[in-house]
Amino acid sequence: MDKQCHRKHVISVLVENQPGALARIIELFSSRGYNIESLNVGHTEDPSISRITMVAKGDEHTIEQIVKQLRRIIDVFKVRDLTDRKKVDRELLIVRVNVDSSAKKEEAHRLVKIFGAQIIDVSQDTYTIELTGDEEQIDAFLELIKPLGIREMARTGRVAMVRALQGETFE
Repeated sequence: MDKQCHRKHVISVLVENQPGALARIIELFSSRGYNIESLNVGHTEDPSISRITMVAKGDEHTIEQIVKQLRRIIDVFKVRDLTDRKKVDRELLIVRVNVDSSAKKEEAHRLVKIFGAQIIDVSQDTYTIELTGDEEQIDAFLELIKPLGIREMARTGRVAMVRALQGETFE
């Protein structure tokens, strides 16, 4: 099957910040056999509204069905597939790597500088590094830092917003 048919879609959902809202959305996905590749939730500028950013893989028809079904959930205000829109999106990575030699320390510092990351915690033989970037930047950093020895990592998944355009509102 053509890769274009089953590509990653970034879906942004504004929901009422109420207990159970996220559970209803996850239930919609799980009951229909849809997989969520990443999920991020946080309140917006209005504390009564949360933004959910999901990445789901599927063909156009599947994603269209997901969007339609999301719109039917009572707590949902707005749903938008951001995939083909001009947007800004970022992920946060926190990774702890081995730096048990001066060569590894030098390499970690070199990669941190190149990628604009930060060392946020230091122990005798590890550095904990924070990097914010798009998915490709995070993946590239992980590939290059892997030879040092990754001890532990946490990755947020995407958060995304449509780029600000004159007169556009969240539809």
